[in-house]
Amino acid sequence: MSQAPNKADRLRQALSALQPTHLDVVDESHTHHVGEESHYKAVVVSPVFAGKRLLQRHQTVYAALEGLMREIHALALHTYTPEEWAEQGAAPESPRCRGGGLHDRRTHGS
Repeated sequence: MSQAPNKADRLRQALSALQPTHLDVVDESHTHHVGEESHYKAVVVSPVFAGKRLLQRHQTVYAALEGLMREIHALALHTYTPEEWAEQGAAPESPRCRGGGLHDRRTHGS
């Protein structure tokens, strides 16, 4: 019996529709809501972003994800064309969680 794909795998599968030349989906939930699949970072490099502004790129990603966005709390998007990625080479690091997650309530007793 095969195991159902986790949310990160489902995000990768949905984003493959954008024919990325580079795709990285990172589950960052452990820094926000321990034990939940709720926070993700996606680095998507695709020629479909050529000529699109940031908002248009994000709308393209959301369209590819369809109903999956209802299942997660946060998605940090980093979208690049192949040329931009060749120049940049890496996405910025995610900021540290500033609180408000479930782990804070357990840790800080609030």
